[in-house]
Amino acid sequence: MPGRTAFVIDKHGPMSYSEPVAAIGFNSKVQYLKGVGPRRAEVLEKIGITTIYDLLHYLPRRYLDRSMIVPIGSLQANMNVTVIGRVVGKGILRGRRSRLEVVIADDSGYIALIWFSGYGYFEKIFNKGDLFSVTGQVTYYQQRQIVHPEIEKIEDEAAGLIHTGRIVPVYPLTAEIRKAGITGRVLRGMINRSLEQISETIPDTLPSVHRLRYGLLTLDRALRSIHYPEQMPDAESARKRLAFDELLELQYLILSSRKESGRISKGHHYRKPGEIVAAFIKSLPYRLTTDQEKVVGRILGDMRKEQPMHRLLHGDVGCGKTVVAVFACVYAAENKLQAAFMAPTELLAEQHHKSWAEPLEKAGLESALVTASRTKAERAGIEKGVAEGRIDIVFGTHAVISESLDFSRLGLVIIDEQHRFGVMQRGRLLAKGQKPDMLVMSATPIPRTLALTLYGDLDISSIKSMPPGRQTTKTVWRQASARPEIYEYLKKKVAAGDQVFFVYPLIEKSEKLDLQAAEDAYRQLKSGAFAEFRLGLVHGRMKRDKREHIVTAFRRREIDILVATTVIEVGLDIPSANIMVIEHAERFGLSQLHQLRGRVGRGRRKGMAVAIATPPIGDHARKRLDLFCASNDGFKIAEADLSLRGPGEFFGTRQHGLPELNVADLSRDTDLLAPAREIITGLLAGDNSLDKDDRHLLTYLAEKARNRKSLADIG
Repeated sequence: MPGRTAFVIDKHGPMSYSEPVAAIGFNSKVQYLKGVGPRRAEVLEKIGITTIYDLLHYLPRRYLDRSMIVPIGSLQANMNVTVIGRVVGKGILRGRRSRLEVVIADDSGYIALIWFSGYGYFEKIFNKGDLFSVTGQVTYYQQRQIVHPEIEKIEDEAAGLIHTGRIVPVYPLTAEIRKAGITGRVLRGMINRSLEQISETIPDTLPSVHRLRYGLLTLDRALRSIHYPEQMPDAESARKRLAFDELLELQYLILSSRKESGRISKGHHYRKPGEIVAAFIKSLPYRLTTDQEKVVGRILGDMRKEQPMHRLLHGDVGCGKTVVAVFACVYAAENKLQAAFMAPTELLAEQHHKSWAEPLEKAGLESALVTASRTKAERAGIEKGVAEGRIDIVFGTHAVISESLDFSRLGLVIIDEQHRFGVMQRGRLLAKGQKPDMLVMSATPIPRTLALTLYGDLDISSIKSMPPGRQTTKTVWRQASARPEIYEYLKKKVAAGDQVFFVYPLIEKSEKLDLQAAEDAYRQLKSGAFAEFRLGLVHGRMKRDKREHIVTAFRRREIDILVATTVIEVGLDIPSANIMVIEHAERFGLSQLHQLRGRVGRGRRKGMAVAIATPPIGDHARKRLDLFCASNDGFKIAEADLSLRGPGEFFGTRQHGLPELNVADLSRDTDLLAPAREIITGLLAGDNSLDKDDRHLLTYLAEKARNRKSLADIG
């Protein structure tokens, strides 16, 4: 860019930059913006900011609405507020329950901020004299206080004290950015100068016909309003437009991928089901449900097509997805093809193999288990059998994608609990065959909006009915103070022949989180309240042989109470265990609580789940626990969980190889999904009816997709 060289001295010393004579443009390098220069530009590049376009798309993560700040002196119990105050003191108070107390004050009064967990970390954040924005619910216990508040350090005191009465954007700042002297104030200044100096209306690739039809802002107005809204509704309108752009790109990637896959031939063919499939059906001790039969029909139909199958199978816990997947494996084997069945944990892979080895053998098929804990000799024998084609079906964990495992003719890939695997892992497994069929499964029912967004390139099947005899599990939640009464009740139930799971969120004590670990709990329960009963402990770090031994003993009723971590969340099937106690239930997501509950109520005895929550219990946690107790329907649970947590936590888009949704929120933006999908469907129709603006949008999206692919190839 033409210009003259200028030198500026700031606290980092002299730095030079080219100061353009003309005003900056949308695609100008950010280093030419006044106050940036090469050094800061280098730091900004590490977070994806190289141009003015990138800078303006670096969005606030929240706003401080100074007009809504409440004076500390006017606070009352049960108010949900945001206050700004300066740290006047802090300290860790020891006692029956240790805590960190930080006192902040403004001109009107003071309030205490309390942390019962993670206080070692939070203590380092606060220094006397620092200014903080604090959000949370006010309570009263000997003094006004906010327990576990949301906090934001105000780096820019001028903004904290002078910008009263306006909306101030708060940007995410990494340690490296701060080290380069880019504070919140500096970043706001950069963005403000960009908006003032930019020499053009920010170009918009979205044709006006679509924008007007769906009531969206121009990109120029959206980017100006997202950074400096006059009112909060302006920020939301801007966010909606930018969210739509994200969803448009997402739908292009998904639907163009689906169109591309329709052109691929897999090179292997299937006959109609024959004797081996019939022998497998005969070996099953039960009949398939109507839903299972329908899904099996669709899957076998997909496998007979010329194009590779790409199907998602989801359903509630215990609905019988695994037998459907094994059915597909048997059909592949009958056609002289191998199948790989990949599960996320050794416990689940082991159980799949143990459950199905005998029925498969009766049908004349050989299966094997591949996990990291197999010995070298065991692995060598299995790898030889797989390479020679003698082993028909391989069950395993990530070990299935190891370079040493070569398939003779891999025709089918099954991925269980697929959201636990990254796109690269799925790709490596698929690459072991010549365009194999793929079936991915999820025991977490997926809301329709999320399924359409993240799995639009897959055909989707659901199993909603449960196998006959499956009973509803009674669910309650109680606070930790009710433990003595709960334990007395459980002792009576165990004495009467019931078996119990105790589930804890961690294996060992964490200094940052004051959660009771499974190992500590096992020792305490064994020597204390349940000393008269037989207890076992299982977690993911155990050696396979020991873990198998304990699970088998529990299955044989040689153990009354199994203390476990969330390793049991998926796949552990012990019909005689009908009671589950979930400790620190306030820490679990709604879908995870439902997954855990699915481990009980699988036999003749009615299931029961008791969730124990340890204070402080926030409003969101209470809502989760109330919903958990109110419904056993996994599809309703999934919808509620999506609205409570948002899709980022429900299923990270990064796991699917799709762009991260930085702006769009699928629980809030469902109204944008259909329009985005409709536009992309029209663009990809290939009917030569697109006008100049639509062709320009299609070219833009295709270029962005190519750039993503080239970056992924480099990575």
